[in-house]
Amino acid sequence: MRWFRGILLAIAVGLPWAVSPQAGSAPPAGDFYDAHCHLTNYVQQGPDIRAFLAVMGQRVGRSVLFGIPLQQTWAHANTGDFAPAYYLESDAPLYYYSFTDAIIAHAYLSLPAELRARFDPMITGFNPADMYAADHVRRVLQLYPGVFSGIGEFSIHKEFVSSKVAGEIASLSNPALDRLLDFAGEVGLVALIHNDLDMPFAKDKEPVYLEPMKALLARHPKTTIIWAHLGLGRVVRPPENQVEIAEGILGDPRMSHVYFDISWSEVAKYLERTPQSADNVARVINRYPDRFLFGTDEVAQADAAKYYAVFDLYRALFERLSPAASQKLRTGNYQRLFDEARRKVRAWEKANLH
Repeated sequence: MRWFRGILLAIAVGLPWAVSPQAGSAPPAGDFYDAHCHLTNYVQQGPDIRAFLAVMGQRVGRSVLFGIPLQQTWAHANTGDFAPAYYLESDAPLYYYSFTDAIIAHAYLSLPAELRARFDPMITGFNPADMYAADHVRRVLQLYPGVFSGIGEFSIHKEFVSSKVAGEIASLSNPALDRLLDFAGEVGLVALIHNDLDMPFAKDKEPVYLEPMKALLARHPKTTIIWAHLGLGRVVRPPENQVEIAEGILGDPRMSHVYFDISWSEVAKYLERTPQSADNVARVINRYPDRFLFGTDEVAQADAAKYYAVFDLYRALFERLSPAASQKLRTGNYQRLFDEARRKVRAWEKANLH
């Protein structure tokens, strides 16, 4: 693999300080900037970064760049000679795979500086239930200065995934998570969190994880946090008061550091399921245009048609937005948040790393 040859070369010659693109670099304007995209899958496979750039083409100006922090075990006793590449393809556990950050860093560093300007790499290879998670992030910044702009996507409560993870299960009240988010805020790293609003197939009216999540967000006012998928999942459906929940957070002055992404085709199906639901979502985005980002949540995608299919699912929503809100959702908020993250993280690295 090309990224592996790059690792061997880096080991041979020593790891240089990355030539990081400056905030304000001008990639293609495109249709959108992708705020949620996985270069690799649950067995750390994915397209070469140049192949992914070809998929992005001129339609996607910038994209986050991260893998998946969890590795699916290939347990021969469970699946025999079938090698599972997805967490639903095996009953064997998932485990945290820290080397994913090295894979992402070396893919990014293999590009010339002008192409690096189109990516914002994120650190994901930590266990959010481990008090050493923040130390892992610091070590990655130490090894790869000039590369990373954020942490995540990482998951706390995630349908069908959390129960498969080996070891202690992550929770919103774990001090390890607080320590991690405190450090992200100190450095200036954007934090992208997947946390379902509710448990799968829940029947209670009040989403079980809503209040603990709001408490977590309130505890970290100095950290820029993006709540992925509006808290929805494959089977975690929007509660009847989904719009009110979002507006309650967006209108709370204690939550001015909190953003939502509307990534993932499954979320698009919920938000676009009726004209009324699309109208409701558009109303909230038009009212709070600075607080939403668009992303595909595609995983190891090398097919351009499949990659852009998520964007096309949202066309009815985009048509309901004001021109200013549409631009901010698709590109402007990404540029603002990640340009600022680049600036802050580079300044922290300069002041704290030797």
